[in-house]
Amino acid sequence: MNRNQLESYRRDGFLLVESLLEQTEVDALCSAFVRDCAVPGPQRIAEDDGAAVRAVYASHQRQPEFADLIRDPRLLLPVEQLLGADSYVYQFKINAKPAFGGEKWSWHQDYTAWQIADNLPAPLQVNIGVFLDDVTEFNGPVIYLPGSHRGGLLNDRRAERAKSEQHLDPDDIALTPEQLASHVARRGMVSPKGPAGSVVFFSSEVVHGSAPNMSPMARRLLIATYNDVSNLPSWQGEPRPDYVVCRDTEPLSPLDGTFLRQRELVGV
Repeated sequence: MNRNQLESYRRDGFLLVESLLEQTEVDALCSAFVRDCAVPGPQRIAEDDGAAVRAVYASHQRQPEFADLIRDPRLLLPVEQLLGADSYVYQFKINAKPAFGGEKWSWHQDYTAWQIADNLPAPLQVNIGVFLDDVTEFNGPVIYLPGSHRGGLLNDRRAERAKSEQHLDPDDIALTPEQLASHVARRGMVSPKGPAGSVVFFSSEVVHGSAPNMSPMARRLLIATYNDVSNLPSWQGEPRPDYVVCRDTEPLSPLDGTFLRQRELVGV
């Protein structure tokens, strides 16, 4: 990242980089996601109707495209620049938000859930959100509250009961209407939009959420959470499953080239 991008991220808590991935790369990721949605198991979370897929966890453990993507230098190097440390993937998920029915995600800060459920010591994470579809004002884009990452955690740990849950829904750690209104009055709201292949880097402390997708256009969003390798979870009881919290904490090394080029070189 250049100086202006770094300053923007640190000021706002997020940064959009449009068209970071090429369309052929997006197509490869979408094909891998379709394959992964067909894999049965608890890593696949359904929408309230029980039919459509709401989210899939740990696709990088099953699909080689995602395993290579997390080491792509266009993602990994900026992440480690922001963290100032080696990193590993703490969590990997793809939020599907299908057309005509993808549900909302309540206003929340990611680190609140991870502190409660995984006893994660500090908010030393960077999320990357890869647009697998064009994101517009119509298909439920993520909305951020600029600068909200600089005020610490806002939740009062009302979600202690969530320690026993495998998948924490943002409703469990949602901000109150009063908290939200106060922050919006001071800082406003921003919903980064752009073509498929765009990437949002965002802090684990920035407040964000999204509305339902009422449009005929899907909004699939891949989110990989990179964590400082010195900042490991330490469970006091039964840990959450490894598809929710990754156990491989070895520092990631960047590929020599882009993830799709890497696959072409090894003849896959």
